[in-house]
Amino acid sequence: MDFSLTEEELQTRDWVRNFVQREIAPLEPTVLRRERAGQPGISYEEVSELRAKARKFGFWGIQTPVEYGGMGLSAVMTALVEVELGRTFVPFYFGGAADNILFHANDSQKQKYLLPTIEGQRRSCFAITEPGAGSDLQAIRTSARQDGEDWVINGEKTFITGGADADFAMVFAVTDAEKGVNGGVTCFLADREMGWKSEPIDTMGEWGPAALVFDEVRVPARNVLGEVGQGFALAMQWIGRGRYLLPARALGACERLVEMAMEHARTRVTFGKPIAERQAIQWMIADSAVEIEALRWLVLSAAFQVDSGLDSRQAQSIAKLYGGVKANEIVDRMLQVHGGMGYTRELPVERWYRELRLLRIYEGTDEIQRRTIARNLLKGHVSVRGALG
Repeated sequence: MDFSLTEEELQTRDWVRNFVQREIAPLEPTVLRRERAGQPGISYEEVSELRAKARKFGFWGIQTPVEYGGMGLSAVMTALVEVELGRTFVPFYFGGAADNILFHANDSQKQKYLLPTIEGQRRSCFAITEPGAGSDLQAIRTSARQDGEDWVINGEKTFITGGADADFAMVFAVTDAEKGVNGGVTCFLADREMGWKSEPIDTMGEWGPAALVFDEVRVPARNVLGEVGQGFALAMQWIGRGRYLLPARALGACERLVEMAMEHARTRVTFGKPIAERQAIQWMIADSAVEIEALRWLVLSAAFQVDSGLDSRQAQSIAKLYGGVKANEIVDRMLQVHGGMGYTRELPVERWYRELRLLRIYEGTDEIQRRTIARNLLKGHVSVRGALG
């Protein structure tokens, strides 16, 4: 069994590591200063400039298929990329990406939505969560009724990532209440100019989701993504597109946080000694290192199963659950190591503390992951012995 990385994986990881250190990490003081002033930490124009620099070196569309101009990286390589990007709190993703379900678009839809999104000319959002339908997506109430050649959508979506800036939404609505999720939910490509409105939602972190309101919004029938009634399957495909990538980015953050705490512990002196010599501090560092190593292999195992064509849902749920819980424990310990300074907004520890808390909620709460993991085991779909049997 070979756990080493291939030459291509090493080169990809190292290039991203250098890009983060050279181009992104230097922006951290500016991002913190802006956020303390209540401003966006980094502008869309600045992110676009960084993406353009990366594109010159071929880093464009990390998982976008090669035929669409992307790199088509494997799941393992993508996880390695996410770990490196996670080592900075500056919100950055490489350009050239589009939501996986947009590849189900027909030819005319690809020209209008998919290709411009890949090129960064359009911005989308995935709109399914509602005030009464979060973890229980089967409870969505947004409706769409057919009226001639159009569908008329009414309802509200909430906590929509990118909803405040998107110029079109992939919105899911009930088109047949009797069938519900079993053939009665449809996905529509709804341009903002069709009439839906958005309102930013203020959160404890820098996430910046939005509420979307659809009030008699008319969407042409040609804007149905996929088939009428088959939207719920598309939604599940979007949600399951790569849960391993969320703990992968958290893994990078945890690595950086522990490195910062160790540096502080070596220089912070109390009662005549660096606190790095105190057993209490050493145990926090040791426990965090063990958990980081365990998370690393959970993430890579899940990614390996994706690349191997195996059913990776259990592995991804385990990685997502463990990553969310342990990342929050680790950032809490590292804030403790920094003492009062860790609690200030002068350092990024407090910011990461707020940001990592979200990992236990979005794209599948801890409770949903536990339910999934236990149900798969109890029904015999998987074994507690794991993928190796």
